[in-house]
Amino acid sequence: MKLKVIIHEAEEGGYWAEVPSIEGCATQGETFDELLENIYEAVEGCLSVRW
Repeated sequence: MKLKVIIHEAEEGGYWAEVPSIEGCATQGETFDELLENIYEAVEGCLSVRW
């Protein structure tokens, strides 16, 4: 499954990301690598609750 992820730089440092096709699915990370790990977990969690 492919999902569009929008990544933003946070004003206070670090990053945050959102998945527009899954309402409320967003996460953050202090580094880009941490953000990538967190977005996989967030998508998995959001999908497990919804389906």
